[in-house]
Amino acid sequence: MGAMDGTGTRSALRVTLSPVGDLSGVEAAWRELEARSDAPFFRSWTWVGCLAAERFADPVLARALRDGRLVGLALFNRHGGRWARRLSLGESGDPELDSPFVEHNGPLLAVGEGRAAELAILRAALALPGIAGLRLSGVEPSLLQAAREAGSVLAGLHERPAPRVRLDDLPAGEGAYLEALSANTRQQLRRSNRRYAAGGALAIERARSVPEALEWLDALIVLHGAAWRARGRPGAFASPFMVRFHQALVARGVPRDEVDLLRATAGGRVIGYLYNFRRGGHVCAYQSGFDYAVPDPYAKPGLTSHHLAIERARAAGDRTYDFLAGDDRYKRSLATGVETLAWAEAARPRSLLGLAARARRAASAVRPA
Repeated sequence: MGAMDGTGTRSALRVTLSPVGDLSGVEAAWRELEARSDAPFFRSWTWVGCLAAERFADPVLARALRDGRLVGLALFNRHGGRWARRLSLGESGDPELDSPFVEHNGPLLAVGEGRAAELAILRAALALPGIAGLRLSGVEPSLLQAAREAGSVLAGLHERPAPRVRLDDLPAGEGAYLEALSANTRQQLRRSNRRYAAGGALAIERARSVPEALEWLDALIVLHGAAWRARGRPGAFASPFMVRFHQALVARGVPRDEVDLLRATAGGRVIGYLYNFRRGGHVCAYQSGFDYAVPDPYAKPGLTSHHLAIERARAAGDRTYDFLAGDDRYKRSLATGVETLAWAEAARPRSLLGLAARARRAASAVRPA
């Protein structure tokens, strides 16, 4: 819980926003607060600080203090023209530099801080002179509610399901995860595992060093790109910056046990690679590359690889295996629950952004069905 005064009332928050000349000076404070936070990986300095000097051309740091103690941090980037100047939370506002997709985005808060701290930070950001609104990408519903309470008008709201497996809700014992799935998914998964196991024992392993992890990342990118090009699309790693960002992220995160490059095999033959993030028992399945060359329609490399990774996470005592945003069939099949993430603009009501959002909302309200 936050600090209380002598009457038992929680002491007030004070939020400051200031430009940042040197982002390297932010790391020490961010890491110290991380140690007092249960925030997901995407709010760690491993992610936020990766190539930060390149991604944040005009950074603004929000600091929330309670009784002089740091309890919240949020890094924004200021961008846009004179009448549509925004602060992007945890992003640059440039599509190329934001190609590393952020999810579970939000302020970094100390344990025990919640809606009040989020609200105070968003209010302070919206009050910054010259700002028309905030860009909030991959945020949880509580942050959208805080943005509304801060007086903003939400525009361009797009919500996406984020399927997940709550590992700590599963009963003890072998096979508990499979029994939580539908009969059809169990059948497909068991059949796929049998087909692969016919070529040798199934196994999953984590890259043991940064060089090995980078080698596996390269292999994942090749498989990922081939699968997406076969569908007529470039895939997630088509951007050179995307590749460079994740090479840097692997080098930062593997030594901290926050980034996992996993390789699933059957008798030594590669089934696929998974690129996962982890923090505080929350595993995020971020990207993957699978070998679809096996001429067997019942061999499902994605299902088998994720099943092996989920069982690995369960054995390690992790609480959640998060498939992140997207309504892909395999995610729905393997998940035991779902949450929601959202992408939106939080505009000041009297800004051009806010007036345009209100006009669109009014027009849609009177449009005939």
